[in-house]
Formats: sequence, C-alpha cells, structure tokens
Amino acid sequence: MPALAQQTAPAPAGAASAPKTQQLETVIITGIRGSLQQSINQKRNADSLVEVITAEDIGKMPDKNVADSLQRVPGVGVATAGGTEGGFGENDRVSLRGAPSPLTLTTLNGHTISSGDWYAENISTGGRSVSYSLFPSELIQRVQVYKTSQARLVEGGAAGTVDIETRKPLDFKQSLTAFAKAEGVYSSASKKTDPQVSGLVAWKNDQNNLGIMGQVFEEKRHLRRMGQEFLWWDKVATWFAPAWIAAHPEVEGKNMSLLTGSTLFQQTRERRGGLLDVQFKASNDLSFDLSGFYSKLKADNINANFMLSPYQVLSNNWSNDANSAVPSAYTITGNTITSLTFPSTCPVANCSAMGASVQDVISRPGSYSDSKFLNLDVDFRASDKLSFKGKLGTTRGTGHAQDYGYEVWNAYSGSNITLHGLDSPANVTIDNAGTFSPRTGADFFGGWASQTTAKDEENYFQVDGDWRTAWEHLPVVHFGVRSASHKRNLESLQGTLAAGAGTLANVPNGLTHFPSPPMGNILAGAWTLTADSVNAWGNRFITFPTHAFQNEFQLKEDANAGYIQGDFTSDGISGNFGLRAVQTKESVTNSSSNTVWTPTTVNNKYFDLLPSANFRLELSKNLIGRFAVSRTMSRPDFGQLAGLNLFDIQRTGTGGNPNLRPIRSNNVDLGAEWYFAPKSMVSAGIYAMYFDSYVTFGSFKANFYNNSVKAITEYNMSAATNTTARLYGAEVAYLQDLGNGFGLSANYTYADGRETTAQPGSACAGSATAEANCDMVGTSKSMYNLGAFYENDKFSARVAYNYRSKFLNGLNRNSAIYQDGVGTVSAALVYNVSKNISLSLEGKDLNDPMLKSFAATPDQPRAFYKNGRQIYFGVRASL
Repeated sequence: MPALAQQTAPAPAGAASAPKTQQLETVIITGIRGSLQQSINQKRNADSLVEVITAEDIGKMPDKNVADSLQRVPGVGVATAGGTEGGFGENDRVSLRGAPSPLTLTTLNGHTISSGDWYAENISTGGRSVSYSLFPSELIQRVQVYKTSQARLVEGGAAGTVDIETRKPLDFKQSLTAFAKAEGVYSSASKKTDPQVSGLVAWKNDQNNLGIMGQVFEEKRHLRRMGQEFLWWDKVATWFAPAWIAAHPEVEGKNMSLLTGSTLFQQTRERRGGLLDVQFKASNDLSFDLSGFYSKLKADNINANFMLSPYQVLSNNWSNDANSAVPSAYTITGNTITSLTFPSTCPVANCSAMGASVQDVISRPGSYSDSKFLNLDVDFRASDKLSFKGKLGTTRGTGHAQDYGYEVWNAYSGSNITLHGLDSPANVTIDNAGTFSPRTGADFFGGWASQTTAKDEENYFQVDGDWRTAWEHLPVVHFGVRSASHKRNLESLQGTLAAGAGTLANVPNGLTHFPSPPMGNILAGAWTLTADSVNAWGNRFITFPTHAFQNEFQLKEDANAGYIQGDFTSDGISGNFGLRAVQTKESVTNSSSNTVWTPTTVNNKYFDLLPSANFRLELSKNLIGRFAVSRTMSRPDFGQLAGLNLFDIQRTGTGGNPNLRPIRSNNVDLGAEWYFAPKSMVSAGIYAMYFDSYVTFGSFKANFYNNSVKAITEYNMSAATNTTARLYGAEVAYLQDLGNGFGLSANYTYADGRETTAQPGSACAGSATAEANCDMVGTSKSMYNLGAFYENDKFSARVAYNYRSKFLNGLNRNSAIYQDGVGTVSAALVYNVSKNISLSLEGKDLNDPMLKSFAATPDQPRAFYKNGRQIYFGVRASL
C-alpha cells in the first residue's frame, strides 16, 4: 500500500523552497516498511498539514492511476465517473474533505494541467476537475495533498491542492537506469484480457549536470457495464394517463418510473502517451528543466438501453384517446407505484401506435480525451541569501464525443415491472424483448447525432523567490508573482440524417442480444445492435453540416497573482504565514440563437485577498499539535459559467450563469499526533469550512430549440447560482509497524456539508412538490479505509478495503442524483525473482461491488450498475 504522511513537503516545482532548517532529505525508498518510516519522520517534523504518497520504487506505485492511491488518504474521496453517468471501474475524480471535486486543484510538478472528457455531458458541463484516467501510476514519483493553504501555492483549490510529482533524470543514482513492465488485465465482466506495457529510460553524465529521461505507456482495457436505469420519474397525471386516473383516481399524484431501462455499456479504452524530461545544470547557481507530456485516452463505446415505457401505453402514444390503456394490475407503496402489469394481448381496440418499449442504441466512435503540457523550470541562485525559481509553460486538453443515436419503438406486448427500492434492481419482463418487432401504427424509428468538442488551454508564467534572512525567528521569506491566461471553447455540431435512414430496409445489419446480466432481476436476452453496424449506418446516413450554436460557448479567463510568505520558528512553535492577492478577469460568450452565431458576451472582474497561517506545536516529546487558518477560493466550473445541456424528450436541462462569483471559503483546522511507538502513530483532527459564495442550482423555465421535434419548446431548466454553505469534518488515522514484516493502517473521515441559504428555486428552498434539501454536492458523511501488509526480501502482500457513504452526485435530467454508499476490496502480491525481476498479481474491485444511485429518496432508484472485477498479472524488469 502507499506510504501516507502529513508533512511540510518541499513546495511544488516552481514554488519557493522551504528554509534550510526544514528541508527534507531525499530518501530512496525500496520497501513498504522503509516508506512507512520516511512518512512517519516527515510527518513528525512537519509544520503544516500535507499528506504524501510515495512510490515504493520505479513503476511500483501500488495502484493503476493516481486516484486509486489517493482514495486511501484521510479526507480524500474518489468517484469512478466525471458526473452522474455512473461509474466505470476506474477512479477518475478526486475531492477533498467532502467538498465537490471542482474545488480541488490538481497540479503536475507545481503547474496547472488541462485535461478533457470523452462523455458529452461532462464535456459540456465540467472542466475544472482533472480526469485522473489520463495519468497512469507509472509516471509518478510522489503525490502531495495540501489540506491547508499556503500563500505560495497556486490559487484555485478552495478545498485543497493535489500536486503530482514525476521523476527527474538527475535524481537517479546510476548514469543509466531502465525499467520495463508488461502486464495483462482480465475483466470479469467483458471476459477479455488486454495488454498493458510501460517503460522508462534515464541517462545522466558523470558530472551529474545533464540528464535525459523518457517514459512511455500503452494500456488497453475492455469494459462491460450492465445495469438498470430509471430515466424519468414523474407523478401520475391526466396528461399521460387519463383512462387510468378515471378508473382508479387513487393513482393520481403517485410517483412512477416512466422509463425503466436495462443497459449494456461496452467500451474499449486505450491510453497511450509519454513523458520527456531534460535537465541541465549550467553551473551550481543556474539550472534548467524542460519537460513535455502527452496522454490520450481513446474511448470508443456503445450504450444500449432497452426501456419499458408505460406512458406510451397509458396515453396511446400521447393521443390520450379511447385507446389509452389501463394496467391489468398495479400496487402502491406509500407514494410510489411499485408494480405495474399490462396483459399479453392488446387491452384496447388498437395498440398499433403504442411503443410499449423503446431501445436507444448510442454508439460513440472516435470519442477521446487528452492532456498535454510543455514546461520550462529555471532555478537561479543570485547569492547565498537570495534565490529564484521561474516557470514558463503551456498546457492543453481536449474532450471529444461523437454520438450516433439509433432508436426503435417496439410493438405492444405484455410487460411487468416490480420495484424493490434500493435493495435490488427491479424485476422487468417485456414479452417481445428478444425479437426485433417495431411498431406498425406509427413511426418506429427515432435517430439523432451530435459532435461535442471542448478545447481547453492555459499559458502561464511565474517567478518565485527565497530570501534567507538574518532573523532568528523568521529565517526565510518567500515571495513571487504568477500570470496565467486560460481559454475554453466548446463546439457543438448537430447531425443531419439523410433520407432513408429510418426505413426498415436500412436497419443496421448487426442484430445481437444482451448477454446474461450479472444481477438477476433485470431484462435478459433482449435484442440489440452491434457497434460496428450502428457506426456503418451512421457513416452512411449522417453528416454534421450545422452548428447547434445555443450549446456553444467561448470563455477566456486571465488571472494575475502575487504573494509573500514567511517561515517562522520559536521555542517549540514553527510554521508559516502569508498573503496571496489574486485578480481574475472573465469573459463568457454565448449565442442567443441556435441556427446563427449571435454572440452575447458578459465580462466580469474580481479581486481576492487570501491570507493563511500554519502552526506546529511540540506539546511533548511524542505529541505534536497543529492549527491552521486560511481563506481560499475556487473559480466556478466552466459548465456552471457557460454550459447548456438539454434533454429533449423530457424537456429538461441545465444551463450556465456567466455572473457567478468565485467559491470562497474561510477555513480552520485543529489536530494532534501521538507517536506511541517506532514507525507508529495515531492522529486526529477537526476542520471547518465556511463558504460565503458557494455554487448551487436554481430552477426556471426557458425556451430552446428541441432537436427531437425540430422546433422551439419550453424546458424546465436548472442553472447555477451563488449561495452560502458550511462544511464541518473530523479525521482520525492510525499507522503501525507490528514487526516481523507485518503492518496495519486505518483511517476514518466524517463530513457534514450543508447549504445555509435557501436560494429561490434551489433544492434547499424546496417547492410545493418537494421537501427542502440542502445537502452539498460530494459530501459523504463517512469515509474509511482499512489496510494490512506483509513483506520480506522475496515477497510482499497487501490488502485494502475502502468505503464511502452516500453523497449527492449532482443533477441529471433536472433531478438530484445521490450515489449510494459503496465499498471496494483490492489486493496485491509481489514476488521478487531476483534483484531486478519481479512478478505481480493484483486485483481491483474483488468484491464485485454494485453501484447504486437514487433520486430524492431511496424508494426512487436511478441506477444499478456492475463493472465486474479486474485482475492484473505481470512482470517487471529493471536495469
């Protein structure tokens, strides 16, 4: 398992270094226990609250990406998706202390990094939080999690900062270092085994003033996720169930699932890229470090959703005429319709127009995300008292999704659904699900297509200085300036279907069936279409000649900052204090028309003063106390400022607000650490965050172009707005080396986040049909981790269990989405064949967890998913 520590670590690359009296010696770690010892030592001597994860050796970061390791740090939460689309078996987003993930700033070697998403909704609505799927663990030397702020840290992490540090060529002991790792990964859901390879070569000259390092990686994995989705909860009403209400008035106003889908998601993920780093020391006083990175995640996928659509039968395809049907049986539990049955034969005179079920097959060929940067670091020592670090660079990220949507309305057949709340997926049967049987009394076909592309870029420059003073109690003063220009542009192309696309003669020629589901209740054996056949159909009939201008935006953000920070020490008390000043200018441009680019630009400017102070108190020989206060800020997510995401069938959506203020927080931390034995410790801490400009969502109605009906229609919208909030939390951690190669670790985090102002139209204000809900996005009440390890010279083993309780994951189709609590088990075995060769066997999600989400209450489930287990096996060789 990773070594975890809280420490005052060296500043990220490009920031001013710590005073000589507090600099931490670089230690080469070659084992779990050695890493644990280093972490304990660094924590004990630290003067602020920082968690550290260190790779045991080259290529031996004990997880598959950085987020996998971070989930075992106290106060860190992870999610396996970028939004509300459900998880995909790989940790993708990181959040700190129960706050939303966009409030965590991720940097790489101390500088910002752009990344993208491959899923259209996240491309449109996100942007600030980094996708960790783009950063394989083989790149990493160390990860530092800054829980309390310092003036020298780049602003943007209201909840904290994660800095990922890569290796440097001049840090290696040998003049030539090389390693290679070859693995196979088996997914129990897709039942496929894929290769994953990576390698590193580092060279430096005998004078240790010139070094070159290159790393490459190529990793492939097949995903299969099966599950069940409840896409449309509504109250039974006469606009879709007139005959039922007339016959049984007690059903009116009860909650009902109008679209219940059995889903099959399949994806091939191919992550490729590399890192190149060149270091040159011109003299003892001047050095240069040029690094470049590129990572691309190809994410072709197809999602089939076979949906029971009772509103079609209840309304006779919206006609609400004499052929509108009444269920043959139903049950009501509380305020929810929990079962519904329609007979096997048509219950009215004519059922030919009814689409009793519908299948949407969405193929996304060519979808991808990428991240890249080019960065130059310059270190210059002007004198024994004064030194500078400079940083100049650019970073780019792209997210691209292409959707081909093929929809078939199936003929009437008998059906049944029985819900079980969150206990298990609903039992669903559709008599004709196994046979391609389109309806005949109305169009059976519905199709659409879109291309969504976001391009994100930032150019930055900063200079940081250290002045080593003659003052005993203030030995070092840090100061610096930073300037960054950020741009994000979103392009949305609207697909046009050629004549003949929806005829029976041109149905995609790739009929297949759902495999056996990993959970017993959901629809099994339903017909569907292959990705190749849908792609061939789309390539034949679909073009993208027009923009959907109402979805597009252009955003520009300029940030200029300066800071001063002092490190102090006096009679058992040490720490730092400082002030960072930041000015941000934002320009957001949207179009007020869908067919013609009619730009409307909103400009805003704001200024922030961000003070911070960290104190370390040596209370006794083995007892350390900590106290910190700070003011921090994050800028609103790009989608919150400018995005637009519409659901045409449900006529709901989310929109941006270009006048949002930054998220600002006043923070207090208090903690203690007891070092009760060698290589052992217990720590505890409490924290509070008071947000005076948090971002929530309010509701309103607006008119937009509806692609499904090719006309302007009214939508029930949700848009970002500022409010206030508070977040209280507590953390405890335990580490112990039990001797004879054995060790234990455990930690627990409690968080309670609430909005404190009921903004009109927000969930916190409530409504006539919904109770007030003031939960903060991303706040789990409880997170805990348990781990154990054993190692000797030839063999090592580790096992870990991670649990995160339910949390509000965001909005989807204008409804709150909660992810239910979930725990995961991982384990790893390593056998050292020799000093330079080792064999490994690792497992992720060994308990095959089921991901569950629900709407307002657990009796309204939103999704059940299973991604299966992942087994990794491989060999590693080093030179």
